[in-house]
Amino acid sequence: MPSVRVGPAFWDTALWLLLSGIGLLWFLHNDTASSPLLDLVLPTAVLAGAVPGSRASPGAAVLAANGMCALGLANETTPATPSLLTLAVMSYLMGSRATTTRTSLLVFGASMVIDLALCAALGVPLVWWFYVLTMVPLALLPPWLAGRYRRARAALVRGGWERAVSLEQRQRFVAEQARLRERTRIAADMHDSLGHELSLIALRAGALELEPALPDQHRADLTELRAAVSGAVDNLRDTIGVLRDAEPVSTATATEPVEDLVRRAATSGVEVTLHQEGTVPVLAPLVDRAVYRVVQESLTNATKHAPGSSVRVAVRHAIDTSEVRVTNSAPRAGARPEGKRPVPGNRGLAGLRERVAVIGGTLRAGPHRGGFEVVATVPHRVMADRPQSAEVPSPRAGSESTQQLAVARRRARLRFAAAFLAPGALVLTVLPAAALLAYQLSTCVLRPAVYESLRVGEKRAVVEQRLPEQQFKYPSDEMRAAPAPAGASCAFYRSNGNLLDEVDVYRLCYSGSRLIAKDVLSGRPEGS
Repeated sequence: MPSVRVGPAFWDTALWLLLSGIGLLWFLHNDTASSPLLDLVLPTAVLAGAVPGSRASPGAAVLAANGMCALGLANETTPATPSLLTLAVMSYLMGSRATTTRTSLLVFGASMVIDLALCAALGVPLVWWFYVLTMVPLALLPPWLAGRYRRARAALVRGGWERAVSLEQRQRFVAEQARLRERTRIAADMHDSLGHELSLIALRAGALELEPALPDQHRADLTELRAAVSGAVDNLRDTIGVLRDAEPVSTATATEPVEDLVRRAATSGVEVTLHQEGTVPVLAPLVDRAVYRVVQESLTNATKHAPGSSVRVAVRHAIDTSEVRVTNSAPRAGARPEGKRPVPGNRGLAGLRERVAVIGGTLRAGPHRGGFEVVATVPHRVMADRPQSAEVPSPRAGSESTQQLAVARRRARLRFAAAFLAPGALVLTVLPAAALLAYQLSTCVLRPAVYESLRVGEKRAVVEQRLPEQQFKYPSDEMRAAPAPAGASCAFYRSNGNLLDEVDVYRLCYSGSRLIAKDVLSGRPEGS
């Protein structure tokens, strides 16, 4: 059975129904709701645009939700509305979606400025200010941080899967490269060893073919033999062209010394001489094989392209390097059998250049006095074996993945520091003030039963024994302006500990050492 994919419209509709349902329940069970239009219809309509709009513009959705919270500040009964929950949800969605820290902080700052400016314009009581400075930041910051954490975790999981896919692709690439390297190694071995041997066989057959005392039947057989070997060389060259993508470098040592290689070539009919200068050093396997291949390829090229020429092999050993110089003269007239053409191609020399370059040497080849010359200079130790001097910078430690992980961690630390810096500063400034205000409001509560037990005319010392620790320091201007006995000093106390509501205030007036009046002042504005 195929699985059914749920699109974004489904989740937006579900979230809209959930938040609208909560608003409807609050409207039906709360006596402070003043208007169905403002408290039910308008928030539902704003939600219908803010929820789907939060995908494209999450900051605008947060501002819309904050506007509904600001509209609740005009309520003369209480500033608390279900729009605060909507604000928290929109803030979470903004954190979990692609918004920058700077944009989010600008949205938070704008929301606080709007709410505080509205409080100042409406002249709301102290509890409304307390609500804006505590509940609104709590609805903005923690959900936003939770959304950012969810987004960072999702990005980490997604990055892990992408990395796994990349590793799988790289593994397949490595396997393919290993296969190509093996093909190239086989091609190189065929070119260096079998090609050289076949060239010597063809050369020797050609030399015997020119022998004057040879019977005609044997001459015909040698002609066929030379043609077959030449065809085999051509087929070998074609096979090598198919197999080889790049010249590999073998780490094995040469199978025989250069002296034996020259001696076998001379036995096969090549006019070749060997000259060595200096003390023969102990060469690294890569260097020893490179020297051998330079001489071998040069002899092969001489037999193919300049048959009958004389070849001079000179090897000169210095302190740290060795120079291999192979020079052949121009081919003798009539040395090439009839129908035998020079074999084109520079694949051998290209492979030699790569082989010599790998070990840190150089190779040059070109015409020389009518013939051809190959000169290779190789170090006695390859670059990997040489100690690094103080002037050569060492490679950066760690793999590419390790470096990328370090950069990602550094960026993540900077982003989270920026994300927590502004909210942390706000918390450190607002929460202590809010805590102090909450403490003051909760320690100036005079219980109704205690208020009823107070009698006018009692001594002040007796009355104060039953009073709370502190007086209410923030009565409204209407309360302070209420008529009081002449010459009396009055103290104010809250009637209950509700921090987010305007409650009745008790006023006790003293004259000298006696309680002369007590009053109940309504905390609700007139007409409410």
